[in-house]
Amino acid sequence: MLVKVPRARRLLRRREAWTTAQLAAHQARSLAALREHARTTSPFYQRFHKGLDDAPLSELPVLTKTMLMEHFDDIVTSRDLHLPEVQAFLTGMRPGELYRDRYYVAATGGTTGRPGVFAWRPDEWAGVLASYSRPYAWGRAPLSLTRRARMAVVSSTTPWHQSALVASTVDSPFVPTLRLDAGTPLEELTARLDAFQPQMLVGYASILRLLADAQAEDQLHIAPTATFSASEVLTEATRRSIDHAWGHQPFNVYAATETAGIAAECEHHTGLHLFEDLVVTEIVDENHHPVSAGEFGAKVLVTVLGSRTIPLIRYEMSDSVRLSTAGPCPCGMPFLRLDTIQGREQEALRLTGTSGTDIVVQPIVFHRVMDTVPLSAWQITQNTDGLTVLVVGLADVVAPEDVEAGLRRELDRLRVSHLAITVRQAERIPRTAIGKAPLIRALHAPPP
Repeated sequence: MLVKVPRARRLLRRREAWTTAQLAAHQARSLAALREHARTTSPFYQRFHKGLDDAPLSELPVLTKTMLMEHFDDIVTSRDLHLPEVQAFLTGMRPGELYRDRYYVAATGGTTGRPGVFAWRPDEWAGVLASYSRPYAWGRAPLSLTRRARMAVVSSTTPWHQSALVASTVDSPFVPTLRLDAGTPLEELTARLDAFQPQMLVGYASILRLLADAQAEDQLHIAPTATFSASEVLTEATRRSIDHAWGHQPFNVYAATETAGIAAECEHHTGLHLFEDLVVTEIVDENHHPVSAGEFGAKVLVTVLGSRTIPLIRYEMSDSVRLSTAGPCPCGMPFLRLDTIQGREQEALRLTGTSGTDIVVQPIVFHRVMDTVPLSAWQITQNTDGLTVLVVGLADVVAPEDVEAGLRRELDRLRVSHLAITVRQAERIPRTAIGKAPLIRALHAPPP
């Protein structure tokens, strides 16, 4: 498998030098091939796209995760994939194990409700790995068969989680990989990282913040040359902590189980370049209407151009992102950029306004307060009585009442009705089953 990845990666590198016209032509060809494949091999798409062969992408119906799971056996293009059997395999899956010895399978964490199940053939999986390796090359930490690079990944070690599957696939004498679970006690994480001395550090933003703070406090002694943050909101406070600890800016990576890599920062850190040669990303509002650059969408619709086992065409993901309105990046790549990823849709809180109508409070409102507070970690959870704010490592110069007051000022500015805000100090932030620590959890979000 690893032999195929450099070849795929070289192909991606050539595309990064394309003109916008070449990129558009590639998208058109790849999209036409994907739609033809779905129409001829997927019973579901034969019905779902009936009469729409000549319709533009923007006029095709939206595929939700619920629909995907309800019609899984008809959506997949391999007739030996059946959802109950794949789910049974996932429950006892061993690290790196293939389903039927030929399918790479993974599941989402279910943070938006029902977990999703996804499968890839080996040729598709090589593309997934190449997609994930692209940010490493942009971060001047390329993986290759001629250059050994020790990589530590601190995320999930659950075998069915895609990050664990990727890590187990790339682990080799060429890329020695230390996989650590984000739920591991900090003392054990620091000890194992000290012993391994990674050159590349990859992890959830929240755990990178904890490790950077541990380095600053002389509890960790590593010297990674590049750090990559994924899966959670990368705040400015976390960026500063990483820069202080290791002397470099972290690279923000936007990815998902369904798509693999979607966007990432280049060395200039001017926003996240969309992988437009791999994924067509539509930024839309709650009614699936496109939003303009400079405006946050409520969701994204992704069309994964290389998806074949499970064709994903206008697949809905509840991410809130914004296209940059800035000028071209000095790197010269043809891809559009995102300037902000502010989290999943369920992280936007719907609160009652003083006029009696609902007000949607976006995560950035809370970041304006919490990113200025001297602490190690935080989490805001909406409950029926108001908001509960957990803070870890709050500096003595700041009282919980100060945090409450800052949040209340922001909510008052938005004309949110008075609600209870409870700030509690904690030893750690609770994590989900796959090790994530959501910064903001809405009332309808499932508990960790």
